[in-house]
Amino acid sequence: MDAVQAHSGGIFFLYGYGGTGKTFVWNTLSTAVRRKGNIVLNVASSGIAALLLPGGRTAHSRFAIPLNPMEDSICNISADSPLADLIREARLIIWDEAPMMHKHCFEALDRTMKDIIGGSNSNKPFGGKVVVFGGDFRQILPVIPAGNREEIVNASLNHSFLWDKCKVLKLTKNMRLHSGQTEQDKEEIKKFVNWILTVGKGTAEHLNEKGYFEDKAILVPTNEEVDSINEYVLSKIKSDEHTYFSSDSVCPSEFIDEFQQSLYAPEILNGFKVSGIPNHKLVLKEGVPVMLLRNIDHRNGLCNGTRLRVTRLGKHVIEAEVISGNNIGYKTYIPRMKLIPSDQRIPFKFHRRQFPLVVSFAMTINKSQGQSLSTVGLYLQRPVFTHGELYVAISRVKSKKGLKVLICDKDGKPKSNTTNVVYKEVLQKMNDDTSF
Repeated sequence: MDAVQAHSGGIFFLYGYGGTGKTFVWNTLSTAVRRKGNIVLNVASSGIAALLLPGGRTAHSRFAIPLNPMEDSICNISADSPLADLIREARLIIWDEAPMMHKHCFEALDRTMKDIIGGSNSNKPFGGKVVVFGGDFRQILPVIPAGNREEIVNASLNHSFLWDKCKVLKLTKNMRLHSGQTEQDKEEIKKFVNWILTVGKGTAEHLNEKGYFEDKAILVPTNEEVDSINEYVLSKIKSDEHTYFSSDSVCPSEFIDEFQQSLYAPEILNGFKVSGIPNHKLVLKEGVPVMLLRNIDHRNGLCNGTRLRVTRLGKHVIEAEVISGNNIGYKTYIPRMKLIPSDQRIPFKFHRRQFPLVVSFAMTINKSQGQSLSTVGLYLQRPVFTHGELYVAISRVKSKKGLKVLICDKDGKPKSNTTNVVYKEVLQKMNDDTSF
């Protein structure tokens, strides 16, 4: 607040694990600054997190950040555009869930803002504006396709040249789990929170306690496991099913010869299963939970990651109501959309015309980040494979009673331990010594 009032600029990072009150701080800070007639730009790295911020938008949407930024990238904002004027007028920028984005995103915005604002501020970080990042480096880091540990760590925000100019502030008290009324409840919560933190730091010991809890979401590491679980649970529901097939074709902008046309025939494209778009064959039943895979109507909570319940299945449109976030109960109609995969491993562009939905009894751990669930079933048919996954999965619940874990060995037999992946060099940058 001092930096905002003094127009002195600066970069801050609010560091706190899930439930410590970062969203409360964002809302309080935004209200205080706006009350004085100032403009605040609230963004987040994911659509779900953006919904929790007043007037929140995804960072890519707000600042026109390239989808695949490079070391010298800039944002697609012209100096005489309304967006550039809005950035000049803004007194504060809040960016939540920052650790999950590539450092090149922040550096691209830094270069762009310096250019837009210009003058004596052209040499200051972000053109002399006050920018506050937030998040938890124990959670999932930037996704680097086929990237190794070194590449993922190097892509993190705290390995950017901007980090040396950033002042770190910490939240250490878990407000989400601090709801016990008795001393016994408080002690259980304290043990559970500290155990979550040890998983996040990679120092957890073997957990011997087991429990049987009802789950509302099943979390697994990979999309392959998500599909398998969703198909199994869907088959157990006794109601009429509707099957929707996509229409797939190579984008007109792609130049292909006759030989390539045979390779990329529709029946070949139908078999592609790509992260971020629905499969060619989509089987749904009324009453089942689904997850939205595209940003459709952010104001009403319809963004990538929103969970809905199917209420009616039509031939050309699907009716559903929101069951997550701040817009629970809102009914909407989902049409088919043309979806183009952003996976750079595919050597050509094709579009799939399909409903942007996927059955959501189970979801990947990555998709659950930013959500708070009452009960979670964590199914580890195979170990987690990247930094922060195990920590994210077990920290989605509000209490220990809401977590149920099933770990299997390579033969499918239950066991009591699993592998945790923590890139400790990322945490060392934070000098992290958080405890309850």
